[in-house]
Amino acid sequence: MNLIALLVGLFPILGWGLFPTIASKIGGRPTNQILGATLGSFLTGVGVSFLFHLPLPTGMVLLVGSLSGAGWGFGQIMGFKGYQLVGSSRVLPIHTGVQMVINTLWGVLFLGNWARLDAKIMGFSALLIIVVGTYLTIWQQHRQAASVHKMRVAIGYQLIGSAGYWLYSAAPRFINLSGLTVFLPQGIGMVVAAVIYCLARLKHENAFKERVSYQQIISGVVLSLAALSYFIATQPNMLGLSTAFVLSQAYVIVSTLTGIFWLHQTKTPREMVVTLLGLALIVVAAALTAFIPN
Repeated sequence: MNLIALLVGLFPILGWGLFPTIASKIGGRPTNQILGATLGSFLTGVGVSFLFHLPLPTGMVLLVGSLSGAGWGFGQIMGFKGYQLVGSSRVLPIHTGVQMVINTLWGVLFLGNWARLDAKIMGFSALLIIVVGTYLTIWQQHRQAASVHKMRVAIGYQLIGSAGYWLYSAAPRFINLSGLTVFLPQGIGMVVAAVIYCLARLKHENAFKERVSYQQIISGVVLSLAALSYFIATQPNMLGLSTAFVLSQAYVIVSTLTGIFWLHQTKTPREMVVTLLGLALIVVAAALTAFIPN
């Protein structure tokens, strides 16, 4: 493992980890956040296409890639709505846990992953650890009815949004669409989903005319550059898929801690200890899933 490969592998931790914190720091409502973030992702996709001389997406590549991007847009709208309620430091661990469980179950039930009994035992044990870790990150020492209600609604948003994130990850597999070719069509789908959502909210707010929407482009660029770095890091001559995946899961630590310290999403000392324990469980369990034999 050389230094350049390690640095490339570290960028997804920072990019994915800082994305919700940057989006929350810039501010605005979910409409502003999703519009700007998707525009940033689209512009990055255009840049990647020019940089690597990729052909313009057409046919099934455009259709499936856009569908995948629209799924992400829907899921992230639910994410932003959750941030608005309880803060990104509480939502991200929930999001991470839900996605790992759903994507893993999809792989086991429909793609034939973990076919062996020992793989199933290891895999489902890891999922149980992820669920426990997720619960610990949202544990509250002093519960109040209002905060409990907000947390339940935020969890509900993440469960609903998980359908979109599943589509984001599953759709490209239907036609073996992967790598750099998916960046631009996904960016197109993301923008389409964001525009539809903003148009649906037009009677209440006009995100198209608000400056903060376009400031959020920064968050989208950061997110997409992290995804690009992850793709590069997974290459055999860099870190490889397993190492890059395990390393990238530390993004949830960055996201949670920057939300707490930068955005002042406060926790009591006891909540902080329990949260750190939960994060450790999530990262360790995620690492275990990368080495389970298929």
